[in-house]
Amino acid sequence: MTAPATATRERLLSLDIFRGMTVAGMLLVNNPGTWSAIYPPLGHAAWHGWTPTDLIFPFFLFIVGITTHLSLSSRRAAGADEGMLMRQVLRRGALIFVVGLLLNGFPFFTWGSVPGNPDPGFLDRVVHRLEVWRIMGVLQRIGLAYMFSALLTLRFSLRGQVTALAALLLGYWLVMTLVPVPDHGGAIGALLLDKPSTTLAAYVDRMLLDWTRFGLGNHIWSGGRTWDPEGVLSTIPAIGTAMLGTITARWISRPMPLTEKLAGLFAAGALGIVAGQVWNWSFPINKGIWTSSYVIFTAGVACVTLATIMWAVDHHGIRRGTKFFVVYGSNALVAFVGSGIMARMIYSILKADVGGKEVSLQNAIYQAAYASWLAPRNASLLFAVTFVMVWYAILWLLWKRGMFIRI
Repeated sequence: MTAPATATRERLLSLDIFRGMTVAGMLLVNNPGTWSAIYPPLGHAAWHGWTPTDLIFPFFLFIVGITTHLSLSSRRAAGADEGMLMRQVLRRGALIFVVGLLLNGFPFFTWGSVPGNPDPGFLDRVVHRLEVWRIMGVLQRIGLAYMFSALLTLRFSLRGQVTALAALLLGYWLVMTLVPVPDHGGAIGALLLDKPSTTLAAYVDRMLLDWTRFGLGNHIWSGGRTWDPEGVLSTIPAIGTAMLGTITARWISRPMPLTEKLAGLFAAGALGIVAGQVWNWSFPINKGIWTSSYVIFTAGVACVTLATIMWAVDHHGIRRGTKFFVVYGSNALVAFVGSGIMARMIYSILKADVGGKEVSLQNAIYQAAYASWLAPRNASLLFAVTFVMVWYAILWLLWKRGMFIRI
């Protein structure tokens, strides 16, 4: 009875390390000293293609899929019926979506200038914030992908899940490439994939999220305004990323020797990487529209990454240096939401006077403590590393006290 319990703890430790690496990486790439000086691997691909940064979000969704299967399986074993599990899934998915929506709106008023209003009052700032409040986002996509992948896991057998996954990815490919885009002369989507604003996904975002025609503002990502990188249509294949995680969890949960699990993960990962690259020839790997080739490719890399961690941690017993990532992985939601609020405060809201000029608090700290003595890219990277370490200290305190906040 002792050996299986130990194996379960080790397997979950590998998963915590993987999740911690992903969350720490997310904070690193999201909080540079300056966006004008970052090393290429720490920035997203301009459009088609990928960088290491483009692996972070799908890694997290893949992990969500793994934990979904493990959680549902343990609840079933504890006696929970299907109705109870379904209600829990819907509640959790909705809560994650709402938390993301509230994070987008924070601090719930416009802190800078208000277009067309040279002297806005507080109420004017609140109203303007409502008009530009982004609806979709990272947590919203996680919530929706979790919800639908979990429901499919509950309702279908493995064969049914694979069929649903194939339908999602193939269907999205056909829709994005063969359906004419209405506001571009009826040209099919395959001819319009090279620009973010011309794809069918961008058209759907404008139809569903841009409410200026009703006098209710534009609720698309402020960096695009004509398309959203976590938009409505492109969330459909993201469900596939989470589903691949649930299918992977079935494999690593099977009662078999660890070496067989590792062999299967490495093999599946290699096949996914190759298949994604082949699909890339007709449907380019692209995070911005979460293409089907991107789903397969990133899931393949995730399998290889997880297998490598399991090989090191479980097979060879390497523990040194893993605590940092375990701490990050233990409170992923706190890290994401808390760091997002902190970044909004220091990058945009809080100001400092530097030489008679008002700048953001972040810029003042960056210029004084980093850019004053380092080359731009190194200064920007060191600021991001400092941000990651500050949040490690916060998460370590929570971890030390046994405080784990989850939805």
